[in-house]
This record gives sequence, structure tokens and C-alpha cells, in this order.
Amino acid sequence: MKLRDFRRAGHVPTLLSAFLYFDVSFMIWLLPGALANSIVPAFGLSDSQKGLMVAVPLLGGAVLRLALGLLTDRVGARRAGLLGMSLTILPLMMGWLWADSFNKMLLVGLLLGVSGASFAAALPLASRWYPPRYQGLAMGIAGAGNSGTALATFFGPRLALVWGWHAVFGLALIALLATLAFFLIFAKDSPEQPAPRPLTTYADVLKLADTWWFCLLYSITFGGFVGLASFLNVFFLSQYGLSKVQAGNFATFCVIAGSALRPLGGYLADRFGGVRLLTGLFLIAGTTMLGLATLPPLFAGTVLLFATMATLGMGNGAVFQLVPQRFPKEIGVTTGVVGSAGGFGGFLLPTVLGSMKQATGSFSGGFLAFALVGGIGGALALAYASRGWHGTFIGAGGRAAEAAPASLSILAEA
Repeated sequence: MKLRDFRRAGHVPTLLSAFLYFDVSFMIWLLPGALANSIVPAFGLSDSQKGLMVAVPLLGGAVLRLALGLLTDRVGARRAGLLGMSLTILPLMMGWLWADSFNKMLLVGLLLGVSGASFAAALPLASRWYPPRYQGLAMGIAGAGNSGTALATFFGPRLALVWGWHAVFGLALIALLATLAFFLIFAKDSPEQPAPRPLTTYADVLKLADTWWFCLLYSITFGGFVGLASFLNVFFLSQYGLSKVQAGNFATFCVIAGSALRPLGGYLADRFGGVRLLTGLFLIAGTTMLGLATLPPLFAGTVLLFATMATLGMGNGAVFQLVPQRFPKEIGVTTGVVGSAGGFGGFLLPTVLGSMKQATGSFSGGFLAFALVGGIGGALALAYASRGWHGTFIGAGGRAAEAAPASLSILAEA
């Protein structure tokens, strides 16, 4: 693959716009988790309440991604993205000027889900500009916007220490408005924009078993990544007794692994096959999480978390190397559905970790559950599902085929 050919194949300003939109949205989406160690003392929260507070934005994102996915297919990814960023202004204002109780913070977190919904507009915006052979790299670059999680975990605790956690929501408005202006100027919808389809067409997509297989896979890879990213600040402070800024530093170190390696996951999936790559990544993630269940010392725990986030990040890129191949005409709604499943997976992980900590006094049970269900269970599920993919949208070596699968012909004509 030559990068010069890749640049000519699509529209670089739009790809950059999609990346920036995704990046600032992820930063905003994870702010409650990044600021949790400053918010918790203000409201005197229990372990289960900590988990719920950082998980609620992920739930909001899961629900709103479905709506934004439908909107993307009907009005275009650019307009959907502009609307998403405009709506994000409201919860940031509320977090800055209004949220003075735990219940109010839950509402702010739920509404911040609109920034998490950016997934359903940003990725189709980039994907529709590129041919099948470049989907892994294009989606990996756009999806690397989840590096916004690292911005939140690194700068959030520092800014809160100086100006207070409320002010951080106000400062995030500056980054959002700058990105909104850039997006407005440079982002363009692809000329290959598919025509809007009746809602019954989307219902047909939901009836396909492959849709739900991808939902399961992404709930593990993305759900694991974003769920851990939202909870790591709390974990490092609670488990190892670090300061707020130190906890943010360690969380950022781990988050960067998943963010930076997502494009590599897409590239390797293009080269060696998404199914083959994902199977190995699930098994590695399961093994590292089993190690975390022993609650090792700080250095070993950090290494295991870094490895876990790296494998989950690459898994995100690998899953979305396959999705556009399986659903080329329904990429908006499918991205919304699959992304929504990832958000639900992310919601469950910190909720379970917080609840298990309160019930047992340890994080061990939560990590063990994810290792067994996510890592080992995900590998087995992928092995089962992929048996029916060969010869349709998976070619030799597990790589995605160039053509759309025959089973989509009815949908393509609708």
C-alpha cells in the first residue's frame, strides 16, 4: 500500500475533519471519568456511585448513536456532525455552571452522550470517500480520534487542580467551538452518498445475524477500551493510592496505547485479515485481564493495562475494517447500531467494576469477569460467526473481499 495512492483515493481535508470531530468529542465524552477523582470528594460518592457516574455518559452515547446513525444516512454525515457538535454545547454549559449535585452530574453525563454519538457520523464521513482496499487505514485514522480520551485523562485532573472541575467543562467549550469551525469549512460529504432509504430497510439490517455478531465483537473491543478509559483514573487512585494528577498520568499512558494503535489494527486487518487478527487480539486481552484479576503491584498492573488497551484499540480498527465491507450501503445505520453496542459494553464495565468493589472490597472479580466473557468468550464467538463469512465478504486469508456480499443485494435495491 502506497500512501501517495491513499491520499489520491479520497479526500484528506474531510478525513482530518472526521478525526478532529471524533477527537474533541471523545475528550468531552470522557470528562466525567477524567474528573472523577475531583468530583467524588465533592459529593461523597460510594464505589458503586463512582462506577455509575463515569458509566452514564457511555450509556447516553450508546442510545444517541442509533439516532445519529439514522440521521447520517438520511441527511448526510456532515450535517449530522454539525448538529452533534452544536448539541454538545448544552451539557458542557450545564457541567460548567449548573451541576452541583450527584443527580445533576448524572444528567450532564447522560446528555454528554451526544458527543459519544459522534462515532455514527465521523466514521461514515471518512469511509464513504475511500474504496474497499483502503477502508482499514481510513477508518483507523478517523477512529484514532479516540485519542481524545488521553487528552481528557491528562489535562482534566491538572486543570481541575488549578481552576476546579466545573471550569474544565467551560474550557472544553473552546476546543469544541474551534473544531466546529474547522469542520464547517473543510468537511464535505462524498459524492457517493447513498440515497436515503425507508426505515424498513434499517429494520432489515437489524434482522441480519451478522449485525448482532459485530455488535458483540465491538461491545468487547470498544466497550472494553472506553469503559476502562473512563474508569482508570478511579482505579489507579483507589487501588494504588496515587494522587489525582498521578492517577491521570498513569491512565493517560494506558489510554494512549489503545488510541495510537487503532490505525495499526485497521492496517494489519487489511493486510492479514480482520478475522485472524481479531481472534489473536481477543485471546491476548483475555490473558492480560486474567493477570489484572490478581491485582498485581503498580508496575506490573500498568504494563498489563497498557497491553490490554493496546489490544482493544487494535481490535476496534479490525472490527471496522470488516463492517464497511459487510454493509457498504448501510454504513451509517450499521455504524450507529454497532457503535451503540460498543457504548453499552463500555457502560457495563465500569458499572460492574464499581459494584464489585463495593460488594467485595476488590476489583478482582470485575477483571476476572471481563477476561472470561470478553477475551475468551469473544474469541470463541468470532470463531463461530466467521464460519459463514468465507466466500461472501471474507476472502482468502480472512481479508475482506472487494465486492459487497450477495445477501445485501435486496437492501441495495431498496
